[in-house]
Amino acid sequence: MDLKEIQNLIKFVAKSGASEVKLEMDDVKITIKTGGEDSRETTFVQQIPVGTAVTPQPTPAAVAPTTPATPAPVAAVESASDDNSKYITIKSPIIGTLYRKPSPDKPTFVEVGDSIKEGDVLCIIEAMKLFNEIESEVSGKIVKVLVDDASPVEFDQPLFLVDPS
Repeated sequence: MDLKEIQNLIKFVAKSGASEVKLEMDDVKITIKTGGEDSRETTFVQQIPVGTAVTPQPTPAAVAPTTPATPAPVAAVESASDDNSKYITIKSPIIGTLYRKPSPDKPTFVEVGDSIKEGDVLCIIEAMKLFNEIESEVSGKIVKVLVDDASPVEFDQPLFLVDPS
């Protein structure tokens, strides 16, 4: 099960109003618990049996044990407020360390003024030794980079401002 499938499952469970959903497949067990109608909290747990060979893949299981009831997709998108209301804010979908370059000797993924399209990699967030590529879900132009390279980031923290026009 890949990251997008897990995120879609979390969204579905959050919208359905179910308080708990368990999904078991070959070597993966996923439990999603919501705090109910009044709570804005969803707990996501993924368990892999001991002795199972695990290929490192970006999953929110190890990196975001608690997410809001309507979790943000990778490169969460939300309209900014105040004087930046015409811009779209791209937020961190997980907790970890943000890297703006694929490796220390390479150039940054994006800079202010760069045009981006859906699916372009904007940065990498490392969480528990997993490197998660954060892809854009909008097209536009990078207006502002809100986080420095090699900085810790929180869930839902604004990372980039994008002008969609």
